[in-house]
Amino acid sequence: MRIERLALIGIGLIIGSLALALRKAGAVGEIVACARGDATRARALERGLCDRAVADPAEAVDGAELVVLGVPPGACGDVARAMRRRLSAEAIVSDVGSVKAQIVRDVAPHLPDRRRFVPGHPVAGTEHSGPDAAFDSLFQNRRCILTPIEDTDAAAVVRVRAMWEAVGARVDTMTPEHHDRVLAITSHLPHLIAYTIVGTVADLEDEARTEVFKYAAGGFTDFTRIAASDPTMWRDVFLNNREAVLEMLGRFTEDLVALQRAIRWGEGEKLFELFTRTRAIRRGVIEAGQAYQRQPAPPASNARP
Repeated sequence: MRIERLALIGIGLIIGSLALALRKAGAVGEIVACARGDATRARALERGLCDRAVADPAEAVDGAELVVLGVPPGACGDVARAMRRRLSAEAIVSDVGSVKAQIVRDVAPHLPDRRRFVPGHPVAGTEHSGPDAAFDSLFQNRRCILTPIEDTDAAAVVRVRAMWEAVGARVDTMTPEHHDRVLAITSHLPHLIAYTIVGTVADLEDEARTEVFKYAAGGFTDFTRIAASDPTMWRDVFLNNREAVLEMLGRFTEDLVALQRAIRWGEGEKLFELFTRTRAIRRGVIEAGQAYQRQPAPPASNARP
């Protein structure tokens, strides 16, 4: 598996980590990155995430055999439109977005050959963002979901699968719609809850908020870690997967009301039964190799948004 010319559109945590991991695996030749910000492009070059960094998506994809989109979901359609004039019909296009059905609808119409589009989602990440957050082991033993559409070229799927396997990921395939329902409960809803908890803290009186910061225990800090994630990306995720998120949020709200009732009426057996069942589920997550592995924060002096 070797990609002679790879175009990366957007150069943050996921795309930057992909570049480093492919370099480490010896699976890539030239990497051309595209980013709007001058500082982002300069830092990507400094860190060796790419060989060239440009601002124009069309220039980035010129001559590329594989293109990976790493911009927020809401921007994917515009980027696909911008790069079309110099994108080869033979080039394979993929992405790393956390929603899939909407990205398929936004991107596929702008490609010279939609059969070469293999949507993807590496289920990995940290709360950090930007090129300084990238590290080469991010995808080791993590899941990557590919969501080929009905007429996707099978050879293109094999090629994208090989890319992710080269960086240590375990690859699964499913439909875009099924992906969005699964991720609504495993990723999107937890982020929404974390943002809500932190928002509740922000609305507390000054004295109470100060005590939260001072006495925050492991449960609070671990769970709310994800509330530091990229706000642009998560705004787009919730807006572009709204139906699945609202469905899961409704089910969660019903369960929360039942839990509230059990606490109010002192129903200890119900609480114990719930906590026992959820403890077993947590063990299953660990056994599946999907437990979060903490990574060090990027150096503050080099951090960029």
